[in-house]
Amino acid sequence: MPITLPRDLPAFDVLDREGVMVMSDDAATRQDIRPLRIGLLNLMPMKITTETQFARLIGATPLQIDLTLVRMTEHQSSHTAPEHMETFYHAFQDVKDRRFDGFLITGSPIEHLAFEDVTYWDELREVMDWTQTNVHSTFGVCWGGMAMAWHFHGVRKHVLDRKAFGCFRVTNEDPSSPYLRGFSDDCVIPVSRWTELRRDEVEAAGMKVLLGSEETGPCLIEDAAHRAIHIFNHFEYDSDTLQKEYERDIENGTPINVPGNYYPGDDPTRKPLNRWRSHAHLLYGNWINQIYQTTPYDLAQIGR
Repeated sequence: MPITLPRDLPAFDVLDREGVMVMSDDAATRQDIRPLRIGLLNLMPMKITTETQFARLIGATPLQIDLTLVRMTEHQSSHTAPEHMETFYHAFQDVKDRRFDGFLITGSPIEHLAFEDVTYWDELREVMDWTQTNVHSTFGVCWGGMAMAWHFHGVRKHVLDRKAFGCFRVTNEDPSSPYLRGFSDDCVIPVSRWTELRRDEVEAAGMKVLLGSEETGPCLIEDAAHRAIHIFNHFEYDSDTLQKEYERDIENGTPINVPGNYYPGDDPTRKPLNRWRSHAHLLYGNWINQIYQTTPYDLAQIGR
């Protein structure tokens, strides 16, 4: 089954060329099934890149997905054309009466700020509380996951001495988890952050580490009490995302190390190899499958 996207959304043609099954809104309305409703709160500056990355992963399952792109109500994106935002995105205040089977909250490059100093923090707190009544399963990504851990549990983020940047190996710590079906004993995942959550504080709050690393700490955690999982690294990244971040920092004169274990021989003149794609599809496919197995058929019962 396909993911339903507006026909003129840039991600539609990109994913169609890649062989991902996509369906226009008009075609979807002719099918007599209930698609899973997934919302994506996109906090990243490069909206089109991010929405394509996540649509690629959640659209690769046998289920029909109805994806809704969501933005913070008052925050104005400075890196994405206003026409794109107006055409494809819904302000949170306009969708908060809806119910969703799944809801993604992305990262945002604002790690240096205290959560309370983020201009849209009050509304994001409203979003996170709203997920407990209107969303069956929530997926927090990087800063988004850290924000949820802070909001619900008071687990704070810690600033690192140097940026965790590159591809790091993480260990499968709970092979029986439905989110890790088909996972290897360990796998590689892109990491790009200046902060971390610490295992002892995560576990003391009642959350469970599913994927973890001695180098970069918890990677994927489950917060069963809030029907949520959080990932602090980036399975959704394209093959060249770390390279673009590295080249951007070099151009801006920002001190940055070559992303570790990313280029062959750690040589930035060589083409990086994607070694996380299969596990990316596994994780997001498992999340979608778990939602399908447990969400109420009647949308009005979600959150109850």
